[in-house]
Amino acid sequence: MEPVQLTAGEFTLDQLTVADGPALLTVLDDREIRRWLAGYVLDDERAARAFVGFRAWQWANGRRYSWAVRDADGALAGEVGLRDVDHHDRTVLAFCWTAAAHRGRGVAASALGASLRFGFDVAGLHRVGYQHAVANRASRRVAEKCGFRLEGTLRGAELVDGRHHDLLQWSRLATD
Repeated sequence: MEPVQLTAGEFTLDQLTVADGPALLTVLDDREIRRWLAGYVLDDERAARAFVGFRAWQWANGRRYSWAVRDADGALAGEVGLRDVDHHDRTVLAFCWTAAAHRGRGVAASALGASLRFGFDVAGLHRVGYQHAVANRASRRVAEKCGFRLEGTLRGAELVDGRHHDLLQWSRLATD
């Protein structure tokens, strides 16, 4: 499936490009993102280019559908998507992060809502899971706004900064 552009309110969702490298380095060098997201450390422009290239490869190979979230000026406001695509069971895990300048305005929930519509209506998904650290209240609000149902706690499920953290597990079905 070719990448598609989506709209989420005043935001456009499209593919990350090599031109996003400097913005990625700046946006991801953020205490809150590093606090909650393992594996989002980019040290230089080469790493940013590799990150963008890997996202394109994942889409092309049906492993992940992800979008850069851009404001009206085209600035990178975050990323949202559906990862760990299981074509047999028609399931994925949703993810999102938001640049500091765009937090607290409903950007993540709006963008994730657009990606859910794509997942259910275009990709034919049955189930979308969503996980976040128990202490991440902003991600909990995103899950609730997007209509996910809380399923439980995954004990010690994610390693961040050398410590294992419990995750809340949410899901949403195409029939919800």
